[in-house]
Amino acid sequence: MGLSTTVKSQPKPFVPADFKVPEKLETAHFRARMLTVNDVVKDYEAVMTSVEHLQKSYASTTWPTHQLTLEQNLIDLGWHQKEFQIRRSFAYTIVSLDESQVIGCLYINPTTKGDYDANITMWARTSMLDKGLDAILFNSVKQWIAKDWPFKKVAYPGREINWEDWRAMK
Repeated sequence: MGLSTTVKSQPKPFVPADFKVPEKLETAHFRARMLTVNDVVKDYEAVMTSVEHLQKSYASTTWPTHQLTLEQNLIDLGWHQKEFQIRRSFAYTIVSLDESQVIGCLYINPTTKGDYDANITMWARTSMLDKGLDAILFNSVKQWIAKDWPFKKVAYPGREINWEDWRAMK
């Protein structure tokens, strides 16, 4: 196989090579910044205190489960961190402004479904729901994506598209 064939068969980059990926989104309520392995303890605590909420939010019984271990979570975070570094997908941890607590997560992923450029999911930990953080997070992220990211059409499965329709979409 020649070089030209190899280059042609490479997948289209998720974001343009010259796009400067935003380091953070900061509001009066939270900060979103790259999720790293250094967040494992606080992230694990946020996930494990929100298992039922997360399963419902993602219409899933496979993630997370009460059997998730700290080590498994560390592996997941390492994967997310590497994907961010190589610009294949972008996982942001949502933290309190003083960084004392992980209060959610945001995932910006490529998709080949429909005519969407990206699919974006996010969650707020259970203890933050009665404070309205979920709606604040969603509205803030939608504005940020529209303003600062290069996507033309974004899907928000589980929010603007129900999970059944999203999973069935080609």
